[in-house]
Amino acid sequence: MDKNKILDEIFASDPFGLLEIKSASSPAVTADDRLSSKFKEINAFYEGHGREPSFDGDIHERQLYSRLKGLREDDSRKMVLEATDKYGLLNVQPKKISTLDDVLADDALGILNSDAENIFDLRHVPKETSMPDYVASRKPCRDFDLFKHLFINCQSDLSSSVRQLYPFKNEQQIARGHFFVLKGVLLYVAEVGKREADENGKFNARLRCIFENGTESDMLLRSLAAELYKNGRRVSEHGDKLLDGFSNISEEDKETGLIYVLSSKSTKPEIRAIRNLYKIGYSEIAIEDRIKNAEQDPTYLMAPVKRIMEFRCFNMNPQKLEQLLHNFFGNSCLNIDVFDNKGNRHTPREWFIAPLDVIEQAIAFILTGEIVDYRYNNDTQEIQNR
Repeated sequence: MDKNKILDEIFASDPFGLLEIKSASSPAVTADDRLSSKFKEINAFYEGHGREPSFDGDIHERQLYSRLKGLREDDSRKMVLEATDKYGLLNVQPKKISTLDDVLADDALGILNSDAENIFDLRHVPKETSMPDYVASRKPCRDFDLFKHLFINCQSDLSSSVRQLYPFKNEQQIARGHFFVLKGVLLYVAEVGKREADENGKFNARLRCIFENGTESDMLLRSLAAELYKNGRRVSEHGDKLLDGFSNISEEDKETGLIYVLSSKSTKPEIRAIRNLYKIGYSEIAIEDRIKNAEQDPTYLMAPVKRIMEFRCFNMNPQKLEQLLHNFFGNSCLNIDVFDNKGNRHTPREWFIAPLDVIEQAIAFILTGEIVDYRYNNDTQEIQNR
């Protein structure tokens, strides 16, 4: 059979037109087209959530966050996307980076935390048995002016050592009005929602956390605790404010005395060997006058003492507060006999074995009335739920 005839029959028997050669009906997709398509995903996220993507979301949201962050830093690509940027997402000014704290705070991908782990390789994160209704994310704090002075005062207190930074040890340390440092950024717990227990009996609550950089988040208490365990610190309370509930003290308020915490300078081996040994006491006179003859007083273990902290008490019964603290730490009371200069035996009852930050936390719980929900574990030296 003739070859041309055979080819004609083949083409004639192609009912689906598979052998037809068609010219391209649309131009090739360019790099700009692909860039616009990628940015439309960010627009779609903004339309669906009413906010720009955040690093605190799931993996897909983190990818969109990183993409948007990169685009904002590339002027040439911003020009290409000018017509597509209908929500003005590319015109947000980047944060000014001028100090070490700014660098740490801007480390959204956690690059400075480790140089060996993948950013999506989540390790040492406990599995939640029940998921929250939504994932908390940071957003601008619209009433930041109400909190700005608190951050200024706290930074001043830290600079003058009125406040101290301590390791974060347990969830009970998170309470309304407390400050923490998370990844180099100071945060303030402005509100604590209703505490609810999960199926394992563990309590959780929705918080309102204000950050020094003018943002806020409504993360869960246990989520904040998990972050503070990994990369956070606790800021101690202001000594002059702890016992007056942060109220405004005026001339009409009555100062009723001082609660003080002391440590011993004893050279006796049996005393020096005891870690976290503190005296919790009450005084109506200046502490200097109270302790000036400590080395002659069995109450002070017949040795000089060091002032650790003191709290001025207004409009309250300091003796009752002192008794509550003694009852709370009763199981950790120092049991030792001390002999005075005449050979008489004494058993001081105001010395307790407990970490300083735990003592401070117990005072805060007494003020809020939450002390009834907790107990002090002498073995672990921690405050625990009853």
